[in-house]
Amino acid sequence: MQNIYITEGGRLTEIGTYTPGCWIKLTEPTADECTLVSERFDVELADVRAALDEDESSRVVTEEGYTLILLDIPTHEVKNIALSYTTIPLGIIIKDDTVITVCAKETPVLADFINQKIRTFSTKKRKRFSCQIIYNNCIVYQNLLRTIDRKRNEIEEKINRNMEDSDLINLHYLESNLVYFATSLRANASVLDRIKRYGILKEHEEDEELLDDTIIENMQAIETTKIYQDIIKGTSELFSTVINNRLNVVMKFLTSITIVMALPTIIAGIWGMNVSLPFEHNQYGFWIVLGITAFACIAMFIILKKKKML
Repeated sequence: MQNIYITEGGRLTEIGTYTPGCWIKLTEPTADECTLVSERFDVELADVRAALDEDESSRVVTEEGYTLILLDIPTHEVKNIALSYTTIPLGIIIKDDTVITVCAKETPVLADFINQKIRTFSTKKRKRFSCQIIYNNCIVYQNLLRTIDRKRNEIEEKINRNMEDSDLINLHYLESNLVYFATSLRANASVLDRIKRYGILKEHEEDEELLDDTIIENMQAIETTKIYQDIIKGTSELFSTVINNRLNVVMKFLTSITIVMALPTIIAGIWGMNVSLPFEHNQYGFWIVLGITAFACIAMFIILKKKKML
């Protein structure tokens, strides 16, 4: 799908034709749309379609007449009816009078601009607008990291209640999400370092300040991801410890019950032998043996209770 936008009077407006200073947004574009953009703006077709490959790595490519910036951006997916997160490429192509973005899915990184959540941006300021997209990508990462941490807290609160297998699976998914985020953020950091080193997005002094802010936000996202990875690792270990402890308690209880229940079996086996035994001629013999059995069971129960085995 192709959409064309331009800012007029501080507001973003969708238009129907290519205009100098416009933003061309390609979302899951068809082969014909990619070819049309490639021919119209003299951009290599492979560069237009680069962001559609989920395995494409983050990089900066400077060609004659345009610059391609490939970044990893966060997106959501559904695994076993649970919402999970991963990363996909976003391509930003900067021409002399146009910015072209290419992505395989709709993303909040770009939707924030369309919904006017990002203020003071202009599609005509190509390099600054591109830097604002990258900056907003860092903000979206941080928002999703906070969401992941909230989900971890919800799972952790269930430790004192009944834990389910789904809680452990969801915790594993969160850990996987952070692995994707950490890898992508580090790759983006390399891209930002190259952009700063070669001044690719610098037109004015405020552009360099925005790029510095973007680099700082990206580094904060990397550090936050590392912290949350350590916390989730600790939570997983806590889950394992609690499960093992509860299993030990159950096994100890069952062992104690087995010991108590073994006494009547032993006594019944002894008095069931075909030999001469005490109380066999006593009319109250059965009740005496039963009393001895009950006394032995109660005594064993008290002993185990004092040893905290019950």
